[in-house]
Amino acid sequence: MRCTHCGANIPDDQMICPECGAEVQIVPDYNPLDDVLTREVRGSVEGATRQIQTGDIRRARRENITGNVNSTRVLSQGEMDRIREERRARMRRSGDPGRQNAPGRNTGSMRRSAAGGTGVINRSSTGNVGAVKRGTTGRISQDPDERRRTSEERRRQQQMKRREAAKKKRRNVLLFLFFLLVLIGVGIYVIYQNSYTGVVNRGYDALQTDDYEEAQSLFNRAITKDRSRSGAYTGLAQVYMDQDDLEGAESVFLTALETQPSNAELYQAAIAFYVDTEQQNKISSLLQDCEDETVLNAVSDYVSEAPQFSLEEGTYSEVQEVAISSETGGTIYYTTDGTDPTESSTEYTEPILLQDEGETEIRAIAVNANGIPSVVASGIYTIEFPIVDAPAVTPATGQYTEPTKITITVPEGYTAYYTMDGSTPTSDSEKYTGPIDMPQNTQTIFSAILVNDNNGKATDVTTRNYITRSE
Repeated sequence: MRCTHCGANIPDDQMICPECGAEVQIVPDYNPLDDVLTREVRGSVEGATRQIQTGDIRRARRENITGNVNSTRVLSQGEMDRIREERRARMRRSGDPGRQNAPGRNTGSMRRSAAGGTGVINRSSTGNVGAVKRGTTGRISQDPDERRRTSEERRRQQQMKRREAAKKKRRNVLLFLFFLLVLIGVGIYVIYQNSYTGVVNRGYDALQTDDYEEAQSLFNRAITKDRSRSGAYTGLAQVYMDQDDLEGAESVFLTALETQPSNAELYQAAIAFYVDTEQQNKISSLLQDCEDETVLNAVSDYVSEAPQFSLEEGTYSEVQEVAISSETGGTIYYTTDGTDPTESSTEYTEPILLQDEGETEIRAIAVNANGIPSVVASGIYTIEFPIVDAPAVTPATGQYTEPTKITITVPEGYTAYYTMDGSTPTSDSEKYTGPIDMPQNTQTIFSAILVNDNNGKATDVTTRNYITRSE
């Protein structure tokens, strides 16, 4: 390749003349009108172009020609093919086949010879683009706006294709995800139906249709899966309750607690059963033997401690008082006739006085703030007042010639009664209040007893025989 300015040889891999520094600019032959131009130009432009002579170049330099100097150079068919191929390769790599010029480069005009098979490149010193000449009589040029519209149309078509491909890909992805979610949902449903919760729910569904046999089978199956959870026990108890078998329902929980005495959840379920069936009085019995602190803390609202008595059981010889208290507070109710107390019994407000001789049994319960009654606490007390000896009477039996006073010694808590006709005294006899004058000139049989002021019991009789005479 030769430079059109100075005629120096330009290596194929360079685009700037090494002698004069002129830039070699080539417009690729890729053009939508290429085939049309070829047919029109073939045979019409032969001889219409000429090779610029070296002398002309030298003369132009001598004359300092700096204007729009157009020059042409003839390229061989091999050079043209190589240039075309390189241009196509660059466009394929850039992905924009509709682009005619590289960014930032000026292009010259191109003339092509149809007869000689050579291309003529018309270049200007200012780098402006010329027109493609076709024939000797006219010049045909491609409109830049049309090229731009063609390129934009190609880009739009390519964008539409990419968008359609993206939409199709998204549809395929969404369809795949949909089927995947369906499979996951089916798997989860199957797993759930056979899980503990699923089996329990199926048991309740069977209860809704009064299919007790199926419900019982499902609840037992759930218990087999997990014995520690209470849901299946509650459902199984409901099967018995729906058939008016409260004892069977209660046995479901009691039997399970025998093997799981530390299962707080199971205790809570049993308590809920007693509350639902209005058997709160059994809750304290259920918790009475529980020694697990974790369980007791979990059901603390239902714990009601049994009352405690201030007086120990036993036999007492004096009047006693019994006070009752409860560690968990609440209201205390009691009885003294040996029957179990309820909330309708006597409410405890002050110590109980034991003043009657004999045996007395006190029974009491404490009802906490949640209305849970405790177990019954009881105490048995016996009062036996002591019996003193027969009363001491003075003077002793004998004969007296002087006036004498008869005296009875009365201990605290007793009252003395006497007779003077030999009969046995009772509490209806004459009450002793002080010394008695002994009758004169007669024989007197004096008898006396002591009666306990608390229980009315009388002592043995003391008898004296008095004879009085005057001197």
